[in-house]
Amino acid sequence: MCSACGQTTADCGQALPDRLRDRLLADHGSATLHVTGPSVERVTLMRVLRAELGIGLTDAKAVLGQVLAGAYSGTLPEVEYLACKLRRAGVDAVAKRCPVTAGHGWIILVWLV
Repeated sequence: MCSACGQTTADCGQALPDRLRDRLLADHGSATLHVTGPSVERVTLMRVLRAELGIGLTDAKAVLGQVLAGAYSGTLPEVEYLACKLRRAGVDAVAKRCPVTAGHGWIILVWLV
């Protein structure tokens, strides 16, 4: 539930609709995914990225480059979900919120993993 507008949304097991995702990003900013371990197993990263994002090998290589550069971003719940999957696969990963430039309140989304 958004404390600014009062809207509540629940989408169980589905991708967040683009209009809501765009609103979350506009109101609350984005988050970036950072891998923090000293030696990152690229094969493990690629496997998790392909499985969780539903992408092919070529796209996974591009996303891997973004992740390793600290440039992969999305909504905080999206990035935290991916970080959780990476941690379960043995990769030290964290989601870091980018500074918020506009918006009010907080939205908390919970995924049961």
